[in-house]
Amino acid sequence: MDHFSASTASSAPPVRTGPRDPGDAWVEGDRGRYWGRFGAAGVLAYDPDKGVLLQHRAVWSHNGGTWGLPGGGLHHGEEPVTGALREAFEEAAVPAGNVEVLFTSLFDVGYWSYTTVVVQVREPFDPVISDPESLELRWVPLPDVAALELHPGFEASWPALRERLGA
Repeated sequence: MDHFSASTASSAPPVRTGPRDPGDAWVEGDRGRYWGRFGAAGVLAYDPDKGVLLQHRAVWSHNGGTWGLPGGGLHHGEEPVTGALREAFEEAAVPAGNVEVLFTSLFDVGYWSYTTVVVQVREPFDPVISDPESLELRWVPLPDVAALELHPGFEASWPALRERLGA
């Protein structure tokens, strides 16, 4: 199984040195607290030969230590597919030119939403940990996904996503 581990995993968030995006903030409401003022999105990259690309989230992050998708908060006015591909490139070096969007899945609580962008790998690539938000990136065979400690949001959506993949 291919996997890539961070050499300097930390339990503390990195020190921010540059300006933050205006979307980098929590939103709260009667259905919970969520990251991303303008919503959030992530990529579920599917390679029929390897499985799906999962991110082992840094311990300091929200639901840290769990497995989920590379993704994050959207920028103001950013379309979810664009934001998901941007975040997946920033966090895991997923090249947008190597994947094809199959479908999207929306989780919406009214005041916040998360879009899962499911892509199929058309040209293989090696993911690379390119920011401090990941402990590890791993291609996980579909039957093995549910055995991992999954991010609660991804865990809730995985059965329907897997079914839509037809796998």
